[in-house]
Amino acid sequence: MKKFSLLFLLLLAGFISLNAQDRKINVIIFGAHPDDPDSDAGTAILWSEMGHNVMMVSLTNGDAGHQDMGGGALARIRRAEAEEAGKRYGVKYIALDNHDGELMPTLENRLEVIRLIRKWNADVVIGPRPNDYHPDHRYTGVLLQDAAYMVIVPNIAPDTPPLKKNPVFLYTRDRFQKPNPFTPDIAVDITDVFDQKIYGMAAHESQFFSWLPWTVGQLENVPEDPEERLKWLGNIWGGGTLSAEARASLDKWYGDDRSKLVKHAETFEICEYGRRPGDAEIRELFPMLGQ
Repeated sequence: MKKFSLLFLLLLAGFISLNAQDRKINVIIFGAHPDDPDSDAGTAILWSEMGHNVMMVSLTNGDAGHQDMGGGALARIRRAEAEEAGKRYGVKYIALDNHDGELMPTLENRLEVIRLIRKWNADVVIGPRPNDYHPDHRYTGVLLQDAAYMVIVPNIAPDTPPLKKNPVFLYTRDRFQKPNPFTPDIAVDITDVFDQKIYGMAAHESQFFSWLPWTVGQLENVPEDPEERLKWLGNIWGGGTLSAEARASLDKWYGDDRSKLVKHAETFEICEYGRRPGDAEIRELFPMLGQ
């Protein structure tokens, strides 16, 4: 009888473990503009390669982000660029039809964010912190914070079924120090997919090879050759050294030996408004970290 009970428990443990491995993780990454969610594209690629579901969402259509064009024509270009980037990452990528530079934390926009999170049945929600130089970035962060609890409240946006449990909400990395600096609670090694990330980012031609260089007076430095452009963009996004805080987080999640080999990483801060996961749950939600 004891042998039978032990065998049953072992089989049950194996079944539970298998179910956990087979469960699809649903991740939604928000940004203010088409190309903003791409900051976390390396981790998105890793999730996608492991069979999980990732959607990137721009809360605006990007119709103001260029020096030579704008309006509907630019919005169409940027939506097409986002869709192409999504194909290169292996994720779904959509842009909502709010005007660039005019995003506000209205009830209407909050409800739209809530519905998107619910429809995706999100386990993980990622977006910017609400302190940033750009008002669209700030208000994207505010909208996510405002949605963090409401996604489980049945009487809010009752036309879309509420989630049964609150997702884990995460902030993407930034360099702003006030009112408080970013904390890299989670660090993901993206070294092996860094080139793919840069290739996906390069789909946003109007931004990375035109608008953004123009805003800092560097447009003349953008190469014409496509291969040289990829190298140039890679140097900009991966040329710096990882911070001591990011290295410490990598040590925690990968161990000292593995973390020393990491050249490129993406880091995330846990938002206190969503579910507060322990280390074991974080490893479940970020299976690329290993056990």
